[in-house]
Amino acid sequence: MYPDFQYLLHSITGIEMPEWLSLFKTFGFLVALAFLGAAWATANELKRKTQLGILHPQMHTVVVGKPASKAELAISALTGFIIGYKVGGMFGNFAEVSPDPMGYLFSSGGNFPAGLLLAAIMAYSKYAEMKKQQLPEPVTKQVAVYPHELITEIVVVAAVAGLAGAKIFNALETWDDFVQDPIRSLTSSSGLTFLGGLIMATIAFYYYSRKHNIPFKHLCDATAPGIMLAYGLGRLGCHFSGDGDWGIFNTAYISNPDGTMRAATEADKAYALQMVGNTDHAYAAAPSWLPDWIFGMVYPHNVGHEGVPIQGCVGEYCNVLPVSVFPTAIYEAVTCVGLFLVMWALRKRLTGALKMFGTYLIFAGVERFTVELFRVNYKYDLGFIKPTQAEMLSVLLVITGLYLVFVYKDKDTAGLKRDASEALDEGGPFD
Repeated sequence: MYPDFQYLLHSITGIEMPEWLSLFKTFGFLVALAFLGAAWATANELKRKTQLGILHPQMHTVVVGKPASKAELAISALTGFIIGYKVGGMFGNFAEVSPDPMGYLFSSGGNFPAGLLLAAIMAYSKYAEMKKQQLPEPVTKQVAVYPHELITEIVVVAAVAGLAGAKIFNALETWDDFVQDPIRSLTSSSGLTFLGGLIMATIAFYYYSRKHNIPFKHLCDATAPGIMLAYGLGRLGCHFSGDGDWGIFNTAYISNPDGTMRAATEADKAYALQMVGNTDHAYAAAPSWLPDWIFGMVYPHNVGHEGVPIQGCVGEYCNVLPVSVFPTAIYEAVTCVGLFLVMWALRKRLTGALKMFGTYLIFAGVERFTVELFRVNYKYDLGFIKPTQAEMLSVLLVITGLYLVFVYKDKDTAGLKRDASEALDEGGPFD
């Protein structure tokens, strides 16, 4: 596995990499890539819906040519101080910061002189920028702002609300671990429950759409394909970093002392069963025409320090799972990227409001419910059944999606279908 760029680049090139590269985590990189993918897909859908006449620009009043205000200078200085304080504190302390960058960011540690320096630079840059644009007499203008031009704000809203929801729901899902160390649980880069993030992001989108007069139903449809793509790319981050988001044990494979994996022999069966204990497990050997890693992986050098020590390993990440687990993150990544492609192909055919979002809910619910059969999660005892949190939420997603696709009728849809069909026939700059 590749917990950070130092490991990743060393594995690719075989050359020892500088220590500062360990600050850049593989999981964080792929999550950032997931947000960029979602932003691209959503921006394209917002443009297309604007062309169809479904979405419209909002007129904003702006004042051009005024000097920088005290508030603008103060915000620039504060932003510069925070960035300088934290980034400056990393230099010379890579070994301490690298194992837990998120914990460092939420700590009080940093470099005060570096914070003051960057605060002064950013405040002056803001002043100089506004000075160049300053007019003898400021001019008030009406500017049209299209929905796709708000994509940066939309992504930030999704990121903040989604990560908060993912952490909150993960705490509920792993309550025993959370109460032992709540601060570390909330600031760790691992431990994210996607369905919790989806719920919180949807609530945040509702209030954002009302603030900017964007019809919530059309914002949901526009973001749906991008969310599916982001989830698939994000799961790649889980897999390649080895963050613990894997499936149940598969006793068909065990790890060697050096961290590699091999098929378990008859003599290994007792050892494998001893290592898995009372946890859920299965025995599933890959057929000869498929690679073993599709059925089991031992995640050497995983970012969560899970498993047993790797013989002869020196460094921060030197653990490997003694018994293989089903690599469910890979299953989800491949499935969700594939579902994104299906949704992208269907987006021009699903003309009714919330039809695309309903389709997303069905796909996401079925996909997550299915993968829960192989994942390790806390199960709630409801007497006659013992579902996981994700299974219960998945059922609700599918029911809601079926209602939106097959029952829900939007009063504005009839008037838009004809216009949409004509616009698609004509094509345009956003097609």
